[in-house]
Amino acid sequence: MESSNAASGGSTRREATRQKLYEAAVTLIAEQGFSATTVDEIAERAGVAKGTVYYNFASKSVLFEELLRHGVELLTASLREAAEKTARDGGSKVDALDAMIRAGLVFIDRYPSFTQLYVAELWRTNRAWQSTLMVVRQQAVAVVEGVLREGVDNGEFSEEIDVQLTAAALVGMVLVAALDWKSFQPERSLDDVHSALSRLLQGRVSGRH
Repeated sequence: MESSNAASGGSTRREATRQKLYEAAVTLIAEQGFSATTVDEIAERAGVAKGTVYYNFASKSVLFEELLRHGVELLTASLREAAEKTARDGGSKVDALDAMIRAGLVFIDRYPSFTQLYVAELWRTNRAWQSTLMVVRQQAVAVVEGVLREGVDNGEFSEEIDVQLTAAALVGMVLVAALDWKSFQPERSLDDVHSALSRLLQGRVSGRH
């Protein structure tokens, strides 16, 4: 039991260190770009020795790849939990999508620098981590696709909708609207932004019910 506890404690400490490195890297890279950010700066910002960076990650590129994976997996988990909670509460699939929109906004509000990096990296095709990014991006979109397909199956949504494209559009809507909010309209509250996107989701922009 003692050895198990020691192993668990070591794993917890390592995860805490990796989290510090993720946070330091995402902040620095958002401030000055990937190429201009050095391992020394990441270590200094994280408050650890340079060797600690290499102990946890083979290189700066590996650190960044794992940062992208870690962040998108957190987002995916948030979306999935929002959908599952709505189902447990007896909500509709539209309710589930609305809850996922809010969960996405909450995530972006908490991690704006990561979101900025993620969106920027989606459009680059010459990065070593591009394939990894595409895989984890699809994991996030797949959660939305699942809710849409269930809605089609139970008759809540039209069979004519393109599930893949609609899911990508919903995720993209949240990302772009949230980045615009954080960059150009920071005086708005999360509730304001969620309300606007909720109206779009429910087709009430025209004012007709």
